[in-house]
Amino acid sequence: MEQPLPTVNGKPVRALVPQDFLGPLNAYEVRNAPKTIYTAGDTSLLTAGRRVSVVGSRKAAPADLDRTRDLVRELVSHCVTVVSGLAAGIDTIAHETALGMDGATIAVLGTPLDQTYPKSNTELQKRIIASNLAISQYSFGAAVRRENFVLRNRTMALICDATIIVTASESSGTQHQGWEAIRLGRPLFFLESLLKENVPWISEQMRYGGEPLGDENLDLFFEHLPERGAVDEFAF
Repeated sequence: MEQPLPTVNGKPVRALVPQDFLGPLNAYEVRNAPKTIYTAGDTSLLTAGRRVSVVGSRKAAPADLDRTRDLVRELVSHCVTVVSGLAAGIDTIAHETALGMDGATIAVLGTPLDQTYPKSNTELQKRIIASNLAISQYSFGAAVRRENFVLRNRTMALICDATIIVTASESSGTQHQGWEAIRLGRPLFFLESLLKENVPWISEQMRYGGEPLGDENLDLFFEHLPERGAVDEFAF
């Protein structure tokens, strides 16, 4: 049930369960979904339209940041909500590009809604809450631990129709989201430029169903994204 909570940046915080906006979950989803998701901003982004997660390295090269901008522009032009984790690097560029195009974006946080990590994204988080949506599975006052960000990636995979990994290293935490997308049966894509780097976990995820994404199959990617309507039995 929705519960009244304090405000964040002037926006009311709501506590939801994933079934409120995703509809019925299968046994694996139920077992791994957070029990509660706290939201601040435009909650309609959780119930209508297609959602794609764009994630990657915190220390991305300039060329990868440019690729992220190009990708997000394509997503926004196809009315796709861009979901990312508010981390430095690829996540930041994904959110900023969507905002710059007046597109829709959701930030999935590894902190409670009243905290920001990294601190350098404090203003970006405020902008997202003001015009779009930030969500967290952590209640106010919860401790921020390293494992929070792994679980944040799991939640991103859960709420999205597909995940696109732009760039990642051998030790990147992004791999957790890739595996979770595979376990959930969500489409997983890697930009073709990333595949040239021969990262072992990426090669393994490709064997389990990950696919390359480039200019030649981008139209097909959009054709296969599911159309999504509002969950009728829940009203915000």
